[in-house]
Amino acid sequence: QVQLVESGGGSVQAGGSLRPSCAASGSIFSTSDMGWYRQAPGKQRELVAAFTSGGATNFVDSVKDRFILSRDLAKKTMYLEMNSLKPEDTAVYYCHAFIISVSGRQGYYWGQGTQVTVSS
Repeated sequence: QVQLVESGGGSVQAGGSLRPSCAASGSIFSTSDMGWYRQAPGKQRELVAAFTSGGATNFVDSVKDRFILSRDLAKKTMYLEMNSLKPEDTAVYYCHAFIISVSGRQGYYWGQGTQVTVSS
C-alpha cells in the first residue's frame, strides 16, 4: 500500500528544464531521508540530490548550480527542479525515502523511476 510514485520526466533539448515529482502514498505516518537518484544505461545508480537530517539540501557537484530540491509536506511530495539540462543528465531518476507507516512498518522505499532524456 505504501509506495513512492515519480512523474514529470520527459524529453527536452539541452538547456531546457523539467520538474519531476515524487509522491508518497498510502497509510504513512512519516517520511524522511528523502532524495533523488539517477541511473544512466550501463552506469551505477548515483545520488543526485537529498535532504540532510537537518532539512537542508545537498547535491552532486555536477548539478549543484542547476537543480533545486524542494518538498510539500502537506502533499507528501518531493520535487526536483532541473534547469539548464545537459545530455549528461539523461537517466532514469528514482525517488528514495525512509517511510514509517501508520501500522509501524518502516523501511526504505524506491520509486519506479521516471525517464529524463536530454538531447543536444
